[in-house]
Amino acid sequence: MSKRQSQLQPNTDIPLLTLRNQVLFPGSMLRIKVGRPRSVRLLSNLIRAQAQGKELMFGVVAQKTANTDDPTSLSDLYQVGCTANIVEVSTPVRPEGDGAVDKQNTAEAKYFTLVIEGVQKFQIQQIKSSTPFLRAQVSPSTQSSAQVEEDTELHTLKKMLKEAATEALKLLRLPKSKGMNSTLQDADKTMDIICAHLDASVAEKQAVLVEQSLKARIKLALQLLHREIEVLKISQQIDSEVKGDLSKQQREFYLRKQLKAIKDQLGEGSASDSEDSMEALERRLKEAELSPAAQKLADQELKRLTGMQPSNAQYSVSVSYLETLADLPWNKSSDDVINLAKVREQLDQDHHGLSQIKKRIVEFLAVRKLNNKGKVPILCFMGPPGVGKTSLGSSIAKAMGREFVRASLGGVRDDAEIRGHRRTYVGAMSGRIMQGLLKCGVNNPVFLLDEIDKLTSDFRGDPSAALLEVLDPEQNSTFSDHYVEAPFDLSKVLFIATGNEMKGISGPLRDRMEVIELSGYTIDEKMVICNEHVLPSQCQEHGLMPEELEMEGPAFEKMITGYTREAGVRELQRKVGAVCRHVAVQVAEQMEHGEDARPIKPCTVGPEDLHAILGPELYQNDLLDQLGRPGVALGLAWTPVGGEALVIEVSIMAGTGQVRLTGQLGDVMKESASMSLSWIRANSSQLGLAKLSTGDFLQKHDIHVHFPAGGVPKDGPSAGVAITMALLSMFWGRSLRSDCLLYTSDAADEEDSVDLGGRRIIKKKKKRKRIGYISGRKNTTIRYIHQTKKERVKIYK
Repeated sequence: MSKRQSQLQPNTDIPLLTLRNQVLFPGSMLRIKVGRPRSVRLLSNLIRAQAQGKELMFGVVAQKTANTDDPTSLSDLYQVGCTANIVEVSTPVRPEGDGAVDKQNTAEAKYFTLVIEGVQKFQIQQIKSSTPFLRAQVSPSTQSSAQVEEDTELHTLKKMLKEAATEALKLLRLPKSKGMNSTLQDADKTMDIICAHLDASVAEKQAVLVEQSLKARIKLALQLLHREIEVLKISQQIDSEVKGDLSKQQREFYLRKQLKAIKDQLGEGSASDSEDSMEALERRLKEAELSPAAQKLADQELKRLTGMQPSNAQYSVSVSYLETLADLPWNKSSDDVINLAKVREQLDQDHHGLSQIKKRIVEFLAVRKLNNKGKVPILCFMGPPGVGKTSLGSSIAKAMGREFVRASLGGVRDDAEIRGHRRTYVGAMSGRIMQGLLKCGVNNPVFLLDEIDKLTSDFRGDPSAALLEVLDPEQNSTFSDHYVEAPFDLSKVLFIATGNEMKGISGPLRDRMEVIELSGYTIDEKMVICNEHVLPSQCQEHGLMPEELEMEGPAFEKMITGYTREAGVRELQRKVGAVCRHVAVQVAEQMEHGEDARPIKPCTVGPEDLHAILGPELYQNDLLDQLGRPGVALGLAWTPVGGEALVIEVSIMAGTGQVRLTGQLGDVMKESASMSLSWIRANSSQLGLAKLSTGDFLQKHDIHVHFPAGGVPKDGPSAGVAITMALLSMFWGRSLRSDCLLYTSDAADEEDSVDLGGRRIIKKKKKRKRIGYISGRKNTTIRYIHQTKKERVKIYK
């Protein structure tokens, strides 16, 4: 902008421009912003002088403290500065106006932004005046390179300076100029240009500017250069890594945007993308009202998720975990329906009989009505298949107005199925208890643990042990699932377990449950169930109207006694379904012949029609007809489908003293047979069997005890007397009475025998329920039954 200034003469009076936090070196350029009144007046004066063609020299000096707003004395300034040329003046801006450009009144501006170039170092001798701007008397500073002869040390220092300066210029990425190579040959110029661009303090730069000794000045400059080079290298490395990460992120972001646009064009875009955002997840967690422990875990996982990329494999795992926490019903419960009359009505509507269970449910609700904060009992329905254990749980939930959840435990062998998997495993998820609560959405459902006696265990753990905490009212308020990790309150859940045999349940688990045994249905109960429940449901399932099928009472009875042999009604349902299919064919054929109006003429099914529909009878109830010969007796046994009356046949033949038992017997029944034979031998004299006392007879004969229906497993302690009497009948050679049913716990126990005739049903309340069907002569009375067991025996005539 101005002409080059002439060399500075000693004791020259020049105006001074003071700088904050900046140092001007000879040969370097510096962009500054000027706004202090004295500096603005100085630059305005310089600009006017240049406009008139005058050359006015001015100096630039750094102030010692940046906080000094108006330095006017030598104590405020460094004594060494540099004369300068104005290279460029930016268009001034009016601070009090609207920022409009004022090209015609540049000299009167309030602020200046300009570029200045250093020319020559000087030293201040004294301050001459401070108005209208600062003026000082200065003298030129001697150049260090002109005062020293070059030696080996200086040559080495210059070489090091050149190498360091070259490396710094590359790292600083300064624009190359034609005169850069020649500048690097001059040590003073190299230091002035390089130090002007270093990130150093004002004091450090001023020390380099002030130093007169060339060697000392180079050493100072090398210290700053080496430090700056290290900083620049580290900064460049970090910058490269960050740019690499940013480039990858930008590429992934761009590709995701493209993918989203493609899906939108194809109509495959998700409408719930906003709901999957972090904000929506945080809102769901807040609305879930987590427990303090769960809230702490959620906050930790959210913090991890915030700094994680969606492409990270752990991202989806964390999101799934947080969604599980948000969906669990921590404080969401359904209201119980505490109306005992309606509960009784609902239970009677869904199930016939089962008075003991209905009574227990009503008692539970009565207690809840009086104290809704009491502990919830753990019920266990134990009985043969098909008696309504599972459907009863659903009816209880309906009667109480609660949600119903069912978890089948048959064949479960891993405790992680109950407690869940830890999140460190691939594909981890919560256990069946938590999955059931997630499904129903409340924390107080009726939770049915079906087939609890079918649990197994192996090297992966014992699920029955994991259930100990779930089914313990003292512990399940702080149930810990391995996946959820936070304790969850299960004390409001009504757990109902079902099973067929108590022997499949461990002792500690059995101790935690209130066992309610369900026996099989009697014939009369089955007839009611069939008429009120089975037949209407099967008609609806097969598309029949209620008026199109009528079944007579004797047909029901024949179907129950001749075509089914079970404790429950599952096989009975299948037989009724077969009848419905037979009638459905007739209805469909009538419709094809033009009789479209329904209901069509009803079809009545009687006992005589069952043979054509179901085939010949599968079971013959003529047990008493098989009696009347030696070695045959009638007793009771337990089978998987309930109690059974069965014939015991004994045969004696020449042999070697072996005793054979056939008929798929359990261990208890085998022991009863062995004990019966031992008792007969021990009491042979009183029984008139002297031939058995020496043992010679038994050593020369084999005894075969057979229980018919060998395809059905049998067990139980209720055939001891029957086996004994069958053996005695064979030894005596006399037949037993055909109207006598014998049952006991063991032959050595106090015997009970019941004489029955006609069709009777005997139900013994022991560990397992037993039911027997007997046909024979009528009007036979009970001879006797032991008083201690009379209350446990119920007889239906």
